Amino acid sequence: MTLTIDYTNMMATAVTGGISESEWAASAAAFEAAHARFRELAASGVVGFVDVVTDEKLLAQSLAFAESAQEKFDDVVVLGIGGSALGTIALRTALLKPGWNALGAAERGGRPRLHVLDNVDPVTIAALLDRLDLARTLWIVISKSGGTAETMSQFLIVHARYGAAGLAPAGNFAFVTDPEQGALRPLARTLGVRALDIPPNVGGRFSVMTPVGILPAALAGIDVRALLAGAADMARRCETTDLRRNPAGVYAVLQWLSDTAHGKTINVFMPYSDQLRDLADWFVQLWAESLGKARRDGSFVGQTPLAALGATDQHSQVQLFMEGPANKTVTFVGVRDRDADLAMPGAFPDVTGVAYLAGHSLAELMGVELRATAGALARRGRPNLTIELERVDAWHLGGLMLLLELATAYGGQLYGVDAFDQPGVELGKQFAYAMLGRPGSEAAIKEWKTLPKPDERWQV
Repeated sequence: MTLTIDYTNMMATAVTGGISESEWAASAAAFEAAHARFRELAASGVVGFVDVVTDEKLLAQSLAFAESAQEKFDDVVVLGIGGSALGTIALRTALLKPGWNALGAAERGGRPRLHVLDNVDPVTIAALLDRLDLARTLWIVISKSGGTAETMSQFLIVHARYGAAGLAPAGNFAFVTDPEQGALRPLARTLGVRALDIPPNVGGRFSVMTPVGILPAALAGIDVRALLAGAADMARRCETTDLRRNPAGVYAVLQWLSDTAHGKTINVFMPYSDQLRDLADWFVQLWAESLGKARRDGSFVGQTPLAALGATDQHSQVQLFMEGPANKTVTFVGVRDRDADLAMPGAFPDVTGVAYLAGHSLAELMGVELRATAGALARRGRPNLTIELERVDAWHLGGLMLLLELATAYGGQLYGVDAFDQPGVELGKQFAYAMLGRPGSEAAIKEWKTLPKPDERWQV
């Protein structure tokens, strides 16, 4: 089983304006320092997302709950937002059969359907509630603080449905939250609801390997041990301070140099696999929220991540990547061996635009399309790299996700910012709390009242 990175097309030897060999050699010292600073954070217990992949006690919480819940539920619904939801969505899309929720119980091996409510749009939530059997549904409420407005509003609505139906809700809910702090712990005790732990030193967007992602994955029958084993293998690969041998270091330094030295302010993440489509959205949050920061000296840093899908977006976004502003890198993700393939028959031999496809397969076409697009971009001076997985399975996905998490952590050190906070989203939260009347929002209310009011001169 392998996971490799080919970054030939990021280098000046292949791409005009790429990273020079002297730049790459000089960056080794910067990476070594970044690696050391991150290891200090991990060793001191400040940051724990790497440790959780080998934490048997934490894993046991999810496995024990999943085993106890076998055959009790037809549907499992995750209530969460951002890092509490995107990882589970990525796991579901990558590792469950396409159209999992539409399959019959036998085709699902008796496992429940898996839904994720990652927004508060009432149309979506009402539609799901109207078609579920409440008695046969498990709701996993995920919030580290227990104060996330979106998640708790979802919970309040769902909980009320149980009361209206005369059902005792305790057995139909599970909370995933901080082990001691926050609103969900006392609420779990009051309601008699089982609560699983998010370690205090693991932030939401780094939490997919905790019960945040592991519990719903285990309930749906995903091989979570293989997922964690793949992540642990990648963690071992990334222990080295030798930049050329550290996959996460390679990715972080390439993007940092491209951004800060070559003006590549946008990082396009483009898997050539429908199974990895939602991994791109997970990565976008990880990279954006972790690295888009104001530094202490008043400067602003961070690449803008952009999700794309091959080969679909060859017919839309790639035109911009090829001939638009030269401010992007492209990360392709390829798959060597796919779970299925379809051969193209030799029909219509007299039709020039069709006949050449005979004897080829769709998996081959996907691989050719990736290589062709990467080569075309390189020819136009547009840097790109390719991460290749041997196959899309739990082991490889765990390794890829841990690689990207570590690259993000290294990136924070290279940029000189805290990759594990998100101060830029807090003001909007405080304004929302103020408008909803949350206690303790008095300062936010005062600031909100000083904002410019809508001006009819600027309305149409």
